[in-house]
This record gives sequence, structure tokens and C-alpha cells, in this order.
Amino acid sequence: MENNIKGKVVVITGASSSMGEAAAKHLSALGATVVLGARRADRIETLAQEIQDNGGQALAFAVDVTQRDQVKGLVDAAFVQFGRVDVILNNAGIMPLSPMDRLNVEEWDTMIDVNIKGVLHGIAAVLPYMKDQKSGQIINTSSVAGHKVFTGSAVYSATKYAVRALTEGLRMEVKPYNIRTTIVCPGAVKTELLEHITEADIQHKQTKSMWEQ
Repeated sequence: MENNIKGKVVVITGASSSMGEAAAKHLSALGATVVLGARRADRIETLAQEIQDNGGQALAFAVDVTQRDQVKGLVDAAFVQFGRVDVILNNAGIMPLSPMDRLNVEEWDTMIDVNIKGVLHGIAAVLPYMKDQKSGQIINTSSVAGHKVFTGSAVYSATKYAVRALTEGLRMEVKPYNIRTTIVCPGAVKTELLEHITEADIQHKQTKSMWEQ
């Protein structure tokens, strides 16, 4: 099979652990240049060094996806360094599940800021470059929770439904520019997302469910 990843410049948010980290390593092994963004600078710097030590190309930047200027800075840096941006993987996300009657309103706000606005900030940062290039791919991470709501997931599921809607709307609008959109909807994956759950009973239930699968 032809490797159409080699030589591509791929920006990844939420790259410091779990699926973002795994994607960075996998894409680098296939020959992509990866530009890594995450809040934990030490983690992504270590990851970038590991990729470089294995013969790959990687840059790391401390980025909070809730801050539009930081996401724009990440993408701008990728373009300045490599002359193009071929792919963005909007992967950053959080999952502090809780029943709505516990009124964890601050957690709702944070989920909206990270899971929805973070994706929008990534899209806004790459679109000008991809339109000029007449090529590119925007990959957004949703979730099976963006298709199915379960107890405690109402707000989280709402954010992931939103990612689906954004991706579909974007798909229809960017076809004239030869830009592709992709949505990834993982099921149950053992990641750090479980650590975001502050309600002990919900975290225990989710952890138990994960290990029984």
C-alpha cells in the first residue's frame, strides 16, 4: 500500500498522552513531521525528543487549546518551520462525567471550552493555510458518546455531538478547497480521561466498566 503520510506536516493537539501521543509516534514512524501541542510542556518535549532520537522530525509547544492565540501560534510555527500544514488532529479533550443534578457547572464550562472551542480554534488556525494550499485534512476527535448518551454523560455527550455537527458542516463548506474532514469516534479506551472525573462514585463505575471489557 502506498504511504501517503510520508513527508506530511501534522499538527496534533492533546499530544502529551494517550491517543495523541500514540498518534504522534505512529505517524512519525510512517514518515510524517509532527508538531505537538499540549499544556504539559515537559511531557511533549520528552515525546518530541524520543521521536527525534528514533530518526523522526518533531517540534513541541506548550498550548492550551482554550486560548485561540496559543493554538494559532502552534499552527503558525508549524508553517514557518516547514512551509506548509497538511493535517491537524484536534485531539485535546476532557471528560469530567457527572449527573447534571450535581451542578458541576464549572466542569460543564471547561468541557465546552476544551472539547468544542478547542476544536474550533484548531479549525480557525489551519483553514487559511489549507485554503491557500488547496489541500489539507482536518481530523476531529469525537466519541461514541457523541452518538449515545448515558447516565452522567449529558454535557460530555453534548460536546461530542457538537464536534460531529461541526465536522459535517465543515465538510460541506471546504470541498471547493480540496480540504478533507475526518471524524474519529473512539469507544471505551483506557486513557487519562478517567482521571478528569471528580465524582468518586462515577469514576469508580467507569473504571470498573473499563476493566471488565
